[in-house]
Amino acid sequence: MRWYVFLCAVLAICPEASPKDRRLAPPPNQFEIARHTFFDFGPPNDFYELFFVRPTESGTSIERITLTPPGNACIQPATIETRSASIGESIATLLGGTNPCSIPEKKLRRELKRCKKCLVFSGANVAMQVRCGDQTRAIRSDILDRDMFDPAANTPEHTSWTMRLLARLNQAIGPGVMERPIFTMPGPESSAALGNSETVVEVGLGKYDNLFQGPPDKPSDLYRAAQKRPPTPTVQLISISPIRPELFVEPGYPPLARLAHIEGVVVFKADIDPNGHPANLIVESGHPMLRGVVEKAVSTWQFPKVGANEKIQGTIEFRTNCALENK
Repeated sequence: MRWYVFLCAVLAICPEASPKDRRLAPPPNQFEIARHTFFDFGPPNDFYELFFVRPTESGTSIERITLTPPGNACIQPATIETRSASIGESIATLLGGTNPCSIPEKKLRRELKRCKKCLVFSGANVAMQVRCGDQTRAIRSDILDRDMFDPAANTPEHTSWTMRLLARLNQAIGPGVMERPIFTMPGPESSAALGNSETVVEVGLGKYDNLFQGPPDKPSDLYRAAQKRPPTPTVQLISISPIRPELFVEPGYPPLARLAHIEGVVVFKADIDPNGHPANLIVESGHPMLRGVVEKAVSTWQFPKVGANEKIQGTIEFRTNCALENK
């Protein structure tokens, strides 16, 4: 009977003490981190990052792939951005003396359960993938609003360690999604920075989808979405009489007008002075957000000097070329 009680006691403590090889496993020499950051404002509300940390002869290489869902089908497409950096520290130094292979699973579970009933408006779900001996282990941390913004957050030990590690990676590679502007204007600079590295291709094949458990998007789906380009807006001189300009530049589409999906025609009239320049320029009709760029552009046009003293009237059309259902 005593032997039976002793055996039961051993079995009861074994889940916390085993597996032995995990406690004895050396620190990993490389790892990946998946971070899903979510906000209560947007769109987009969700951002996905993958960090690939590898050893080099002189230290450590870091590659970050950021995937952003589309915020607006017309002006905010899904994007893939890649950045990389090298640091002189070893991976062991980067880990700060913590061996992720030796963190007890029970402690990780306790940290994940710490705030089941809390209201969460923003935060980050993090999964670290490491090779521990002959096994691959995923270590999860949930970072809440209070962890990021409350100076007295009382953040648990391993969640704090995860945050420090991610802060170090961001410091080496450049600002992350937390430093992005809340509001971005449409324009050439907002186009996707598509990468073609081996890791980006693996993301497209779904190799790292399993590291994001629960978010609304999969990295492989975002990879495919980023291949689609939003419609290009057009600005066109559709009519002018009685004389056409010999040198002219069409006005640019105002970013705010694009953001507000404002389109239509602007009608203007002017006199041609003896040098062939427009004079007494008047915009007769058109949306107020489009009038200014028309005035600025038309005032630079050059007409044939034989048209001096003629009165001209023209119409410029602005089109977002965005399907009605996306507005």
